[in-house]
Amino acid sequence: MPELPEVEVVRRGLQAGLSRRVVSRVEVREPRLRWPVPEGLSRELAGRRLESVGRRGKYLLMDFGGATLIAHLGMSGNFRILDSPQAPARHDHVDIDFGERLLRYHDPRRFGAMLWHRPADGPVASHPLLAGLGVEPFSDAFDGEMLYRATRGRAVAIKQLVLSGTVVVGVGNIYASESLFRAGIRPSTPARRIGRERCERLAGAIRETLADAIARGGSSLRDFVGSDGQGGYFQLDCFVYGRAGQPCRACGTPVAMRRDQQRATYWCPACQR
Repeated sequence: MPELPEVEVVRRGLQAGLSRRVVSRVEVREPRLRWPVPEGLSRELAGRRLESVGRRGKYLLMDFGGATLIAHLGMSGNFRILDSPQAPARHDHVDIDFGERLLRYHDPRRFGAMLWHRPADGPVASHPLLAGLGVEPFSDAFDGEMLYRATRGRAVAIKQLVLSGTVVVGVGNIYASESLFRAGIRPSTPARRIGRERCERLAGAIRETLADAIARGGSSLRDFVGSDGQGGYFQLDCFVYGRAGQPCRACGTPVAMRRDQQRATYWCPACQR
């Protein structure tokens, strides 16, 4: 599933390629995504100008003059910007035509979403999908002290707390494993046992890991590509993720792995005590 770095890569591509352009038409070939594509989306978007593309967690927020198209890539979705006409392929479900450029949504599993939020519905941040999200990792609100307070009294493993999205958003499985390695914290450590100093290290490691992933175009393990059709390559530089049994890049100890709730967790037994 695309996580924060991948969604941010897409956001930047859409912002650079489509902002200030006007929608001429919308074609919905398959409305049955995770939630149905609104029936009136074509009518709502036609003639509107895309002012900017934002992001909240893993949701893309396309601002069309106050009204917002909220999009989620689901498990396998992607947006592609096309400069020349191309016949739609299987699983090309939605086209948003900007005249000389076309934004095409492709989603084989149809777990993604495209929802319309009008100004009359209130601030987009109050939307039910967004209101309960944790803080953004690159915001001033996220630091070691905030993480320390959020972990007090919590017996859950620190990796699971980071993954939950209720404290900080966008730290998916790859990035949680890599951040905990950089901070020298074992993933199974109860959150309440992480002191201030280690919380400070972990907050910094989360920001550093996510920033590195964005700079490398995200991670392409299965389906992810950016709006230009290019995959990411952060996964090639991982310290522990996907490297079970291989020597730790820092100390040479074989990387350990176990599965928790259908997710693989990787760590170095020597570096993460």
